[in-house]
Amino acid sequence: MSVEPDAGPAGGRDWPRTIHSLLGVPPTPGNDVRVLRNGDEIFPAMLRAIEGAASTVDLVTFVYWSGDIAQRFADALATAARRGCRVRVLIDAVGGRKMDERLIERMRDGGADVRWFRPIADGVVPDIGEVNHRTHRKILVCDGIVGFTGGVGIADEWAGDARNEREWRDTHVAVRGPAVAGLQAAFIDNWADDIDEPFDAAAELPASLEPQGAVECVVLRDAAETGASVLRMLLLSLIQLARRRVRIASAYFNPDDRLLAALCDAVERGVEVQLMFPGQHADKRFVRFNGEADYAELLERGVDLRTYERSMLHAKIVTIDGALASIGSANLNRRSMEHDDECNLLVFDPEVVAVLDEHYDDDLRHTIDLDPQRWADRGLFQRLGESISGVADRWL
Repeated sequence: MSVEPDAGPAGGRDWPRTIHSLLGVPPTPGNDVRVLRNGDEIFPAMLRAIEGAASTVDLVTFVYWSGDIAQRFADALATAARRGCRVRVLIDAVGGRKMDERLIERMRDGGADVRWFRPIADGVVPDIGEVNHRTHRKILVCDGIVGFTGGVGIADEWAGDARNEREWRDTHVAVRGPAVAGLQAAFIDNWADDIDEPFDAAAELPASLEPQGAVECVVLRDAAETGASVLRMLLLSLIQLARRRVRIASAYFNPDDRLLAALCDAVERGVEVQLMFPGQHADKRFVRFNGEADYAELLERGVDLRTYERSMLHAKIVTIDGALASIGSANLNRRSMEHDDECNLLVFDPEVVAVLDEHYDDDLRHTIDLDPQRWADRGLFQRLGESISGVADRWL
């Protein structure tokens, strides 16, 4: 079934050309993009890709912890290496600090090359800038043919289907086609960061550029920087250019003043702005306090603000006007915009966007709609938490 873009005031914009002009990144046609919701869909698809790989498996992740799913990935990666695949696994040294060391041994025993991204050595005074700048990317590429990106980490928290507070809500995408080269480049960008290990460009196998579908995509690879990062510029542009509706789901919320103003300004020009953030099951209460400091202004200006109450909401999704979507590792916070390496897939396809919007509608059933007056009457403890968390505002 073909889904037409929104008609009327929201229709008519040439989004691929607009984004190309603003960001200097041309869209890549000829892709197949499949939306995967929650661990029950995401993990089996990723494991099948690893198990079916014939030559290469590349994985970079911020979170790789422990549990059944972590063991299954370690076994699949080790098995792939034993059958002759070049298997490379890169884990952020801060995000993966809770990882079971036995899993690393299991992968290495099978022949996988497992490394830490910017490790923090014991007994060595670390460079503060390097420690703060992490890779937050979640990318798997197999044989240069299929790639995955989104918000999921390798841990049991993501298993299941977000049926209760123990099963986190998240979204990933599986990509086939020329855009996989962009995901592969994002992995290589982080892999080559290790200055203690030689990097050989001649050893890198080119990704397949054969068309696999009809979806246009842009892979946005963003590195840690101050000022107008690529992802910040993208998000600001999407909000400012939206004509009918902006939908954002984010695990963590801490926008700078310009992004906050853009959201409020969009409402004033008649755009429906819907924001969804974690509620009572947020995994980082201090970070949640920090984001809540901006809730009052958003609610007063007419933003539709919801908190997801079924489990921890970890997805990072933006849809605009039913016409395009951004899915990836970046949150609507300053860490993603300034301090961490991120990777997002921008999709120009109403059918893919319709799936994401359908999932958003379903998630709305498990949210609380924040009331402006009730939020204005929030208690002293809440206000104190917001004030204290503001001390670390630029780092969250």
